[in-house]
Amino acid sequence: MDNNTTLWKLLWDYDPNGLLVLDDQMKIKLVNRSLCRMLKSDCALLLGKRAVDIIGDISDFQKAYAEKIEIVGQEQAYPKFDLYARKVIFPVPDEKVVAGIFVDMTTEWKQNCEMQNLRREAIQEMRQVVDKQMSVAQEIAGLLGETTAETKVSLLRLLEMLRRENI
Repeated sequence: MDNNTTLWKLLWDYDPNGLLVLDDQMKIKLVNRSLCRMLKSDCALLLGKRAVDIIGDISDFQKAYAEKIEIVGQEQAYPKFDLYARKVIFPVPDEKVVAGIFVDMTTEWKQNCEMQNLRREAIQEMRQVVDKQMSVAQEIAGLLGETTAETKVSLLRLLEMLRRENI
């Protein structure tokens, strides 16, 4: 192995991103340690397997391979592996393979989901507070209206009594 090959092998093994290469039959030809960690599997167990059996939907890989296009920045959840990844997929026509780089976004995705849940809960709590305030305001208004009416009736009776006495 020459120095360049050794360097590429080291980069492949130590890249923190998951690297996946599929052949023209969409079987796993190469994986790196990071992808194996993301997929919670031993690398040797993945090699030669149909990618669809491991990661599910591979339509983006098929499209990139068939149309010889790059697919950049697509994000996908892999609930089976508790993984959320941003992918870059590109064909290597000379080798009849398609490669994918998986950037693990799980932590950020979970934080975003948690923030969305907190926002939903805060909005729900605010609605409940406003609803309760409206209910209390309506109750107070009803009581004020009732006592105002009673006061008016009492004052009218008093005025009527005073008028009779002055006649």
